[in-house]
Amino acid sequence: MRTFLIAVSLLATLVSANWIEIDWRKVRSIEDFDHYWDRLPTEMKIYRQRRPFQRITNGQEATPGQFPYQIILLSDFPTGTALCGGSVLTRNFILTAAHCVVSGTNTVVSGGIAIMGAHNRTIQEASQQRIRYTASGIRYHPLYVSSTLRYDIAVVLLNSSITFTDRIQPVRLPAQSDTRQFGGFVGTLSGFGRTTDASQSISTVVRFTSNPVMTNANCITRWGSSNIQDQNVCLSGTGGRSSCNGDSGGPLTVESGGPIQIGVVSFVSIRGCEAGMPSVYSRVSFYLNWVEINSDFVSQP
Repeated sequence: MRTFLIAVSLLATLVSANWIEIDWRKVRSIEDFDHYWDRLPTEMKIYRQRRPFQRITNGQEATPGQFPYQIILLSDFPTGTALCGGSVLTRNFILTAAHCVVSGTNTVVSGGIAIMGAHNRTIQEASQQRIRYTASGIRYHPLYVSSTLRYDIAVVLLNSSITFTDRIQPVRLPAQSDTRQFGGFVGTLSGFGRTTDASQSISTVVRFTSNPVMTNANCITRWGSSNIQDQNVCLSGTGGRSSCNGDSGGPLTVESGGPIQIGVVSFVSIRGCEAGMPSVYSRVSFYLNWVEINSDFVSQP
């Protein structure tokens, strides 16, 4: 027993020594930054002032460890630190949206911090690992277009490797041979977006919500073919359930022998997350080859 206690004490010391303090008062969701709105046409920018405070809408708090692949991605832009979501891809890489790490057309952030294993982001949980990354570790799709969020996907190489635990595990992606479009499946999204329309801050804990995944044909009837293409997948907005501010880059999963990530949070209606419009994601299966080439991830055949 004495040896066990010494080992636990040593582990706690190591965790404490590697802990990265964060001033959460200086962190904002990516959608609160000027450059997120500067990419839009003038007639669309008016919605920045009209939109309500937003969140993972009509969701609920997750149980600790329910989403072991969920991460918080903090990115250091010149005007402040932005919060996004993401998922654990491998011990060395995380998966997120390009707009979480790129400002304007092709200016990447200077670096940031990825937080794995968090349930409550504001406290020093034993389950958390906080690892820095630098600009050199950012790899976003070369066809990314900021004005339309086309090809909105990125992988980020961390400065050191993640240690997998029961609270931190890599997400599964579709196999190369999996041609399903997942229309009709129940999709689940998770993240740290704002918790109420009246809230001035992002959620302190992981939240989630679920709705049916739409076929692209049905999604096009709501968004139009210029917005929804093969590289997108949509989640129904029924009941006002949607991804929202602070959830960008996070995972959309379905159950198929366990959770499989089929989407990366990309955008929602500029008129508000609770407006009933489908939320839109980068379709992971469309990018499998690109993810493999730009990380150490190996997909299933």
